[in-house]
Amino acid sequence: MSDYPLLDAFFTIMWFFLWMMWFMLLFRVVVDIFRDDGLGGWGKAGWTFFVCVLPYLGVFVYLIARGKGMGVRAMRQTQAREQEFRSYVRQAAAEEPAAPLNRADELAKLAGLHDHGDITDAEYEKAKTRVLAA
Repeated sequence: MSDYPLLDAFFTIMWFFLWMMWFMLLFRVVVDIFRDDGLGGWGKAGWTFFVCVLPYLGVFVYLIARGKGMGVRAMRQTQAREQEFRSYVRQAAAEEPAAPLNRADELAKLAGLHDHGDITDAEYEKAKTRVLAA
C-alpha cells in the first residue's frame, strides 16, 4: 500500500502547474510594465511597487486596468521584430557575396529564399534577372 495516494499526487501536480502559471503571469506583467513606452517612469515605478508589494492584487488590478493594451504591445513588438528580420534578409540577399558563386548556386539560393517566403515574388524576379544578366 502506498503512503501517497493517486489523488494526492494529482493535486500536487495541479498545484505545481498553478504556481508555474502564476509566475508566468507575474513575469509577463512585469515585462509589460517596462515594455510600455506610453507609461512614464513614475507610472512604471508605481505599478512595479504595487505588483511587488501586493502581488495578487497588483497583477489582477493591472490586468483589469491595462490588460487590453498588453496584447496590442506584444503584437506591435512581434511585428517590429518580423519587419527587422525581413529587412535583414532582404539586405543580406541583395549584398554581393565575398566569393563569387556560379549562377546555378545563386539561383538555388534565391529560390530557397522565395520558397521560404523571405522575399516577395517581385524581389525574386528582380534578383533572378540580375543574376541571369551578370
